[in-house]
Amino acid sequence: MTNEELWSRALTEIELAVSRANFVTWFKDTRILNFAEGTVTVGVPNGFSKEWLENKFHKFILKSLRTQAPEIRAINYSIATPSTTAAAKIKFKKEPPPLQEEQLEFKDFYVDPRTNLNPKYTLDTFIVGSFNELAHAAAQAVIKNLGRVYNPLFIYGGVGLGKTHLLQAIGNAVCKENPGKKVNYITSEKFSNELVSSLQNNYVHNFKEKYREFDLLIVDDVQFFAGKTKTQEEFFYTFNALYEAGKQVVFSSDRSPKSISDIGERLQSRMEAGVIIDISEPEYESRLAILKAKILEKKIDLPETTIELMALLIHKNIRELEGALNTINIQSKYQNRVLTQDEVKIILSKNIKPKNAVTPTQIIKTVAEFYDIQEKAIYEHTRKTEVVKPRQVAMYLIREDLKGSYPFIGQKFGGMDHTTAIHAYEKILRELKSDAKLEDELKSIRNKYQNLQK
Repeated sequence: MTNEELWSRALTEIELAVSRANFVTWFKDTRILNFAEGTVTVGVPNGFSKEWLENKFHKFILKSLRTQAPEIRAINYSIATPSTTAAAKIKFKKEPPPLQEEQLEFKDFYVDPRTNLNPKYTLDTFIVGSFNELAHAAAQAVIKNLGRVYNPLFIYGGVGLGKTHLLQAIGNAVCKENPGKKVNYITSEKFSNELVSSLQNNYVHNFKEKYREFDLLIVDDVQFFAGKTKTQEEFFYTFNALYEAGKQVVFSSDRSPKSISDIGERLQSRMEAGVIIDISEPEYESRLAILKAKILEKKIDLPETTIELMALLIHKNIRELEGALNTINIQSKYQNRVLTQDEVKIILSKNIKPKNAVTPTQIIKTVAEFYDIQEKAIYEHTRKTEVVKPRQVAMYLIREDLKGSYPFIGQKFGGMDHTTAIHAYEKILRELKSDAKLEDELKSIRNKYQNLQK
């Protein structure tokens, strides 16, 4: 078996283990450069692909290659010029005919009247990174075990982070895998409006029956239930009826249930009864992956340096990333040339709020210096008291100041489990309530790394 055949067969298996968007983004222009003495060297097009494959997909790659050649013991990744092998063409150069492209664009505006779901939102087009991988895993579990695990599922996070995409993807997956299931997606505002209309027109009974028959009810933006006493009451009874019948309920909000003001204790309790997962702001690698997926989807041609610059400058959310991509693409087409880095910066600066450029690495370095320990010690899996506290403080600050997700923080600290990051954050949070000395320490650390940015 040639190296080309080995890689082609491995790619076929890898594609089944990861989403299509991730597969196309990170495995394009890859190939086996060398296979000798049980070690495979995989060629990748750039440093970002190298880092992503090493950190995120290594186990899938190793497993897939060993399936074809059990003698493989190790994999190295090396930056190499893109290949034009037949395997690469088979996997990645599938140009859809014009009619298919038009149909895809039409789907952007299409909503299934039976479910209120837009078919363009699928798990295949949902880019998974450390900022949202817990939410993605929970969504997959709900799809496979409807009403039996993670019920209700409550996903929260800021604007434009992909909550609606994930919620609708759950609905679309359930419809596809279980066509007989009754699925409904609705915003909290629309639910409230329907209830008011049913009260005014005296058909509340029909309203109640409608919402109690669904196998999966997805309610987006539940923070807008706040202050609407009658809506909360009716939804409380709807939720109880569905839950007791073993039906699945999925919520989204821009904040956790505890942080939604003016909402009844009973309803809040129901929202907290299952699993609560947050989606934080995407880190650089995820922003880059999202941009590359959008570029492939929209068939936009931009230089790698421009894509990297956009991923570096835009921090807030995915929607902002897509808007910036469209803006730069239009400007490039209008001027019929590739924009310079300075031009891209000027265009983006008009619409993007400047953000403190402090990085997780800078926070860790500052914490290590403050507590007078070696920086590398923080990454070690040790329970030494002189290391544990600084590590927990660093985890807390990355979570609190940079909105890093727990999986990202765990990965940053030598691949620790995300539960370690959760424990660290909650421990420091508790201690701050009674430990004035710790509060002063955090203030000093923050001043140090914030002064680095001035």
